[in-house]
Amino acid sequence: MTAMQEHLSKERRAELRERYLKVDTANVADVMDELGHFDYGLASSFWPIHESQNKMAGWAYTIRGQMTPYSGTGDPEKMKAVAGMQDGEISVWSGGGASGVCFFGELIALGMQHRGSVGSLIDGGIRDIEWIIKMNFPVFTQYRSPVQSIGRWGVNAWQVPIYLPGATAERVMVRPGDFILADVDGVILVPQELAETVLERAEELTRKEVSIREDLNRGLSLPEVLEKYGHV
Repeated sequence: MTAMQEHLSKERRAELRERYLKVDTANVADVMDELGHFDYGLASSFWPIHESQNKMAGWAYTIRGQMTPYSGTGDPEKMKAVAGMQDGEISVWSGGGASGVCFFGELIALGMQHRGSVGSLIDGGIRDIEWIIKMNFPVFTQYRSPVQSIGRWGVNAWQVPIYLPGATAERVMVRPGDFILADVDGVILVPQELAETVLERAEELTRKEVSIREDLNRGLSLPEVLEKYGHV
């Protein structure tokens, strides 16, 4: 847990996560722009593994790895990394440019879920998708592959700052404890020190959109609505 997170109680962290699940990435992205933080959207190539599990919110637990040949029948560093996860956290995997191999599957997902993890964001490959869907464990990933990572790709660090591909910037830094929100529109990162402020403003924007829809359904024209509420 980061120093920033330590000032939040376990109950407060859980409350914020539940509230984030009720707002959209689009509104969070708009708030980030309003606050002058323009390059926190992640690449559009991240996709949810199933339409029924297309909403994910939680605090980032970072894991970094790279393509590297090695001997042995497992990746002990990966096991050490996932053992540290806590309630409400999303494992965020930096693959180091990996392609063609999977470094996330059913057993890793099960272990994380048992520790309270609420999802995974993977800059790399995944397999066992059918079984992970049955677990009701949300995962956003870059690609799928049946080819295992053992002997090909290995974990080299965890709970360190990592880079993921961005939407408007080449790279977005993710630090342990930053907040991740993902839905059908994509993935947005909120720096941990902004998590509460951004959420409150996103909730205000969400309430405004509800009022706009109600006014439109009552017969107001779009120009009338824009005059009343301004741009949203």
